[in-house]
Amino acid sequence: MLDSRRNVLLACALSALAGYVDGIGFLHLGGLFVSFMSGNSTRMGVSLAEGRWPEAMSALGLIALFVAGAAGGSLIMQRRDPSVQSLLLMAEGALLVAATPCYLMQVPFGAVAAIVLAMSLENAAFQIKSSGGLGLTYVTGALVKVGQGLAIAVTGGPRLGWLLNLLLWAALVAGSVLGAWAYLQAGLTVVWAGACFALLLAFLVAAGAGPEH
Repeated sequence: MLDSRRNVLLACALSALAGYVDGIGFLHLGGLFVSFMSGNSTRMGVSLAEGRWPEAMSALGLIALFVAGAAGGSLIMQRRDPSVQSLLLMAEGALLVAATPCYLMQVPFGAVAAIVLAMSLENAAFQIKSSGGLGLTYVTGALVKVGQGLAIAVTGGPRLGWLLNLLLWAALVAGSVLGAWAYLQAGLTVVWAGACFALLLAFLVAAGAGPEH
């Protein structure tokens, strides 16, 4: 899946994009996430226990949107087309573009929905045939693999097998720092920068080799 420099760079770029957008979304939603559904699931459970039904329903709505977007991304990647990965990134970019006019026209639900769908689509970028894709908008699994890789390294296995997953984590963190800083300067409209980056990646992927799936 990530057996070439091109794919490694693309995965890190997408992870950074996810961190950027999630940093924006986290601040805008006051502690809910646009890509980290484990966190939203916990928030939903806590809100239910405390009887805060509106907060619980908000978290559930984000989870439902994320699942719908993941299904859409999987359907896109099932197309037999060498440019399918570029098409997926174009769809992600278009959704991020749509978020800003929705916000400016005072349709906050539309803006948030577009962002969540964009993030969930991204996780299909490295989907292999009928299996799930590489998680790019959340890094819990990557950190688990870092720990496992370190254990393998100290017991005589590959010494740097953990490095790629650490890079994915670092890219997401760096993106979230930038996204949070940008949001504090100008609000939700800074998602435009993420949209431009997604469309740039779509162009670069289209100009290069097709995905390996």
